[in-house]
Amino acid sequence: MEEKNSKNKSFVSGALILGIAGVLIKLMGMCFRLPLTNIIGDDGMGYYQTSYPIYNLLLSIATAGIPTAISRMVSERNALDRPGDANKVFKVSMFLMLGIGAVTSSIFIFGADYITGTLLNEPNAAWCMRAIGPALFVVPLMASFRGYFQGRQDMVPTAASQFFEQLFRVAIGLGLAILLLNKGNDMAAAGASFGASAGGLFGLLTILIIYLKKRGKIKAELAEAGEKGIATEKSGKILKAILAIAIPITIGSAVLPILNTVDTAMVKARLVAIGYSSDQARGLYGQLTGFASSIINFPQVLMQAVAISMVPVVASAFRRGERSFLHESIQLGLRYVLILSMPMAIGISVLAKPIMLMFYPMQKEAAISAAGCLSVLAIGIIFLGMTQNFTAVLQGIGKQWIPVRNLAIGGLFKIACTYFLTAIPALNIKGAALGTVIAYLVAAILNMIAVRKLTGAGFDISLSFIKPAVSAGVMGVVVFFAYRVINSFTGNLISTLLSVCAGAFVYVILVLKTRAITPEEIEGMPKGKTLVRLLRKVHLVK
Repeated sequence: MEEKNSKNKSFVSGALILGIAGVLIKLMGMCFRLPLTNIIGDDGMGYYQTSYPIYNLLLSIATAGIPTAISRMVSERNALDRPGDANKVFKVSMFLMLGIGAVTSSIFIFGADYITGTLLNEPNAAWCMRAIGPALFVVPLMASFRGYFQGRQDMVPTAASQFFEQLFRVAIGLGLAILLLNKGNDMAAAGASFGASAGGLFGLLTILIIYLKKRGKIKAELAEAGEKGIATEKSGKILKAILAIAIPITIGSAVLPILNTVDTAMVKARLVAIGYSSDQARGLYGQLTGFASSIINFPQVLMQAVAISMVPVVASAFRRGERSFLHESIQLGLRYVLILSMPMAIGISVLAKPIMLMFYPMQKEAAISAAGCLSVLAIGIIFLGMTQNFTAVLQGIGKQWIPVRNLAIGGLFKIACTYFLTAIPALNIKGAALGTVIAYLVAAILNMIAVRKLTGAGFDISLSFIKPAVSAGVMGVVVFFAYRVINSFTGNLISTLLSVCAGAFVYVILVLKTRAITPEEIEGMPKGKTLVRLLRKVHLVK
């Protein structure tokens, strides 16, 4: 029992650490993007954005699936008491990432003139592409370290490297943009692009320092393991296993970008079909993708943190045949996702207009118009969280193709629903938002069915769904009226923030009183016993 509590504490701690780091990174990203636009203007942003779609594609190929594969394989081998092979997985992955990084970065650095001048017809963006090229070398290498530590259920190195990567990206990128502005917008944009390379280098140095500090302990573990500390697996076999896990995950990560590309043409065409001009259709689509969708990224970070922490825990329990602990971990992961996602979904949906005005005060008309999209998209946070959580479980048990298939099926529903719903005048662009929500719902249901079938895990409907939903619903009512009362005395920013605080306070009390989360589970969190003692003093738990 004590061992299970320790493992659960590790899982929860990992999710909490990654979640906090993820929110900080998103906030720093906002602190980068907004001033950069003001510094280099539309013209400079055009150069800056030219290389990013290709950069993101190559980076996704290198890092979308391989860290998860490393995490799972390291966790499995440690679970089977084969630390030598676990360590060899890390070494093989490093050489793999070095090769991928060398190829992709060379394409950007040496092929910049051809790519930007001939393929993209934007020759002045060549320096932007060269400046971001080194990031394609250092970031994949950093990803192999992250996967290794995640497999050991140690999320601190990943969070620390992510934090310092973003910190130096923002500081150096903005600094160089200002410094090079007198040389032209194209060179200022190149300076901003180099921020990604500098940030990647500092992120790599951070995780390398952490690894060097822990290397003595790792070597001691290998020596203590005796013969089991000596690797027996062949490098070729490990490489094939990494690719077998990583390729489906990488393909799965490409499903939504592909669907969004289809959306770009289809949504505009359907809006034009019901009477909107081309410019109006473009503006509405910009409100969906540029205004509303960017806000959904914040809660998504927290859901992703839970999913990343789930993979090694599930892989370890599955390999050891610990069915009881496996089921407990799956149930706990789902409950944490729902406890987090439901209040965020309802809160954002209820406060959609105030939130849009808070983030985009200089573009009030567009912000108000985009509020409807945000209100619909917010509900999808719940299903997106479930999809990510069950995807992590399926990846952990070696069924990585299933979530790819289910997401593709969800994507087909998205295309069909978007096509018909967007053409309904009363819905217009909100129909596209609803199509996205339906896609996540379908994928979540299919993934949940697969998890139940393959693991035998059951779910307590009252504990997992009803109690958080009721608590979040009451919170939504409180937030709705709190905003209207407070807004009659003060401005939108203060009213929104105070309403969010009031809603969070009410939700926490309701979750504790309904025992949607128990004192025993709180004790499994970092500093949980201290927190429970405090909650007992104020009579919020027994």
